[in-house]
Amino acid sequence: MQPWKTLDRSLMLNQSKFLVVERHTVELPDGRVIEDWPWIITPDFVNIVVVTTSYQFVCFRQTKYAAEGVSLAPVGGYLEPGEDALIAGQRELLEETGYTANEWTYLGTYAVDGNRGAGRAHFYLAQGAERTTTPDADDLEEQEVVLLSRADVETALLAHEFKVLPWSAAMALALLVLDRQANQNQ
Repeated sequence: MQPWKTLDRSLMLNQSKFLVVERHTVELPDGRVIEDWPWIITPDFVNIVVVTTSYQFVCFRQTKYAAEGVSLAPVGGYLEPGEDALIAGQRELLEETGYTANEWTYLGTYAVDGNRGAGRAHFYLAQGAERTTTPDADDLEEQEVVLLSRADVETALLAHEFKVLPWSAAMALALLVLDRQANQNQ
C-alpha cells in the first residue's frame, strides 16, 4: 500500500491557534487527483491516566461543550508549540491536579481523524502519583477531581461515562497495560 501525496494546500479558515482548515490537493496511489480534500489542523493534546500510590485513578468529573451532560475525564490538555508530549503530560498533571507521578508509560500517539487530521492524541499512564501541591489550572470548564477504584473505572467505561472518544481509548489502553504489568509480576 502506498500513502497519498499532498500536491498542494491552501488556507480556507484561520480561526486561531485552535483551528485552521486547509484545502489539499491529493494524489491517490492509482494516480487519481482529488482537488478539494479538507484538512483540519488543531493542536496535539495529551491524556494521562493517573494511578496513585494507593491504586486509585485520578479523574475529573466535568462538562465539555461537545459532550452532553457531565462526563468523567482523564487528566489532559493541549501541547504548547514545540513542547514534548511527556513534558506536556507532566505539566498538565501538576497544573490540573497538584499531583506528580514517578513512573510514566507511553501508551501511543494516535491520529484523531484518520482522513481529516484534527491533531494527534498522545496517551500516557502515570503511576505512583501523589498530591504534592495545590492545583493551578486555567481551564474554562468546571472540574472536580474524583478518585476512582479500578472497578469504578471499568464500570464507568462500560456505562459510557467517559463521553469523549480519546478519553475512553486512553482509559481502556491503560487498563490493558496495567493487566500486562500485573501478569508479568506474577
